[in-house]
Amino acid sequence: MRKFIGDSLTFNIPTLFKFHHKPTSPTETKSLQLLKDSLIGYCLITCESMAIPETPHTTNKLSNKLNKRPRNLITLFSFTTTTTTTTTSSSPCSSSPSESMMEENIKNAEAIIHKWDINGDSYTRFISIFQDNTREATVFINCVKGLHRAMHFLVSNDPRSEMLAVAQRLMKIAMKRLEKEFHLILSDNREYLEPRSVSSWPSRLSWSSTESEDERKLQISVSDVESLSMIAISILRLIADTMISCGYGKECIKSYKMIRKSAINEALFHLGIQPYCYFHIKKMVDASHFEYHVKSWLNAVPIAVKTLFHGEKFLCDYVFTSFVEIRDSCFENSTEGALNLFTFPELIATRCKRLKSETIFVMMELYDSISNLWPEIESLFSYESVSSVKMQALSSLHKLGDSIRTVLRELESSIHNNSSKLTVSGGGIHPLNDSVMTYLSSLAEYGSALSDVIVDDLPFKEQSPFLESYMECLNTDEVSPPAVTVKLAWIILVLLCKLDGKAKFHNYVALSYLFLVNNLHFIIEKVRETNLKSILGEEWIMKHEKKLKQYVSSYESMSWNKVISCLPENSVVCPEKVRDCFRRLYSTFEEVYGKQTTWIVVDEKMRDKMKASIANRLVPAYEEFYGKHLITLSEDERCMKMLTSLSPENMANCLSVLFPGSPVILRNSGSFSLTLPTVSVSQTSRPFR
Repeated sequence: MRKFIGDSLTFNIPTLFKFHHKPTSPTETKSLQLLKDSLIGYCLITCESMAIPETPHTTNKLSNKLNKRPRNLITLFSFTTTTTTTTTSSSPCSSSPSESMMEENIKNAEAIIHKWDINGDSYTRFISIFQDNTREATVFINCVKGLHRAMHFLVSNDPRSEMLAVAQRLMKIAMKRLEKEFHLILSDNREYLEPRSVSSWPSRLSWSSTESEDERKLQISVSDVESLSMIAISILRLIADTMISCGYGKECIKSYKMIRKSAINEALFHLGIQPYCYFHIKKMVDASHFEYHVKSWLNAVPIAVKTLFHGEKFLCDYVFTSFVEIRDSCFENSTEGALNLFTFPELIATRCKRLKSETIFVMMELYDSISNLWPEIESLFSYESVSSVKMQALSSLHKLGDSIRTVLRELESSIHNNSSKLTVSGGGIHPLNDSVMTYLSSLAEYGSALSDVIVDDLPFKEQSPFLESYMECLNTDEVSPPAVTVKLAWIILVLLCKLDGKAKFHNYVALSYLFLVNNLHFIIEKVRETNLKSILGEEWIMKHEKKLKQYVSSYESMSWNKVISCLPENSVVCPEKVRDCFRRLYSTFEEVYGKQTTWIVVDEKMRDKMKASIANRLVPAYEEFYGKHLITLSEDERCMKMLTSLSPENMANCLSVLFPGSPVILRNSGSFSLTLPTVSVSQTSRPFR
């Protein structure tokens, strides 16, 4: 047989390379080249495994042709899991296996397997066959496959054969070597098997299936040969396929799980993820470094999901692509670390629910982070063996949602129950209004996440004509507003009602209306300038701007109408009546203006509009009266002094300096008990970031 194979080699190879058929298409060119390359590799492996005496003619022919091919290790370690025909078990003249052929297969495999025996005396026990002898690694793998087929044949045809016992012993030696190689490659190439490297593979690899095979095969470009991670992972797959097919999957899986679990834990540690429990969270929340830990988690979780676990899943899927159950079992390695990762938000939600309301921003960040990553989480942990991770992430979302809704209900209750009689000097912005609106505008920055949290969480159970009228401004195109819109509009309504009650604590009715003007305008501007606008809508703003105009009109009526009413209605009056009207106008203006020198309008544009409105109502009417009765008034000495100090120009000047936009000055007449986050009034971004 050996002589025949040797002869066929020396005859067929020259014939192959003398074949000068010119291909007619690129496809035919590629096919011919692949055929040549395959035959070269086949012949080389056959020479080595059959120990054919090398001659200068055959060796040079093979070497020259082989050296012209790219030294592609990935091509060398074929990815397909279909069994490759061992060169020693077939020959050009063999049509079906026989016992003698199988026994010869075993004898031929014995030399190469003993050569790489890890317990042998040869130097080979100290080196790696796959890293240092890639050509012989192919021969070794083919020998193992041929040995496996021989064992199957003997078990079926001659189970008492002595050669079967020899084959079993050789198989154990071979599996020990492969187990060592598998462990060695996993350990030594750890840096090349990092998730950051492996997770980018799917974008560079594509899957395809042929009509003759159901299994998937990777199509890899020549440029990818330079990637050491690809080389390592392809060798791992080759060894795993061989060991599992030969019944030694347990040993292979044990090495894989041990090393990869260590790698996952180390990666999570470097990301700042530590084992979490309620006791640690309690200490963390109570300490000053709470924010640091939460930010570390927020930075780590997208990397862990998109890089670490994604890369680990791809590694499992690739190495064990032919064995679904083993693939799922190995990815289960990620469960412990992933469960710990997604337990953190649930523990935070449980703890923060009983803390200050500012922790809602922490919970919103956590909720938003998991929510954004949910498609990846659901895809990665879809296997039943790792579904507990998906359930834990979902549980954290539910817990966070419950806690956020609880905090919002407590916020509403705190506003409603606030009994402080604190008044703001000059009718400025009340601290309650400032805190609540800054709080809500910051909360609105979470947009879609907030909409997911507030679902069917209506703030009231029974409708009333007042509520129906108020909620009309939230409906657009006769479509019911979303729950988040109703909830935030309701909280603002509770705030407005509370501010309306606090307006009564001011000494003057006009000042009460000015207080309402300032505070309602502040609310409208907060809504207009932040994401609250997209939640509440333009209709809400228009409705409250109309209410604001009513407040302005009420303020003007309650303060400046008294001054205007001092002017005579009839143009023809007696001189004494004129002087009496002027004296009353002067004293009334002095009284009203004197009170309002400390009143404020916070917004500059609003302040200018209100001063212009007052001046337009008062100055022209007074100017007409002044010009018409100036001579009459000049005849009276007392009126003459008043005329000098209250000319139309002086009145206009006095009105122009009304309502300075002074800082808020508090006059304490009670305690302010509502606890809200301390954030800047001008802040419109997420306060936790």
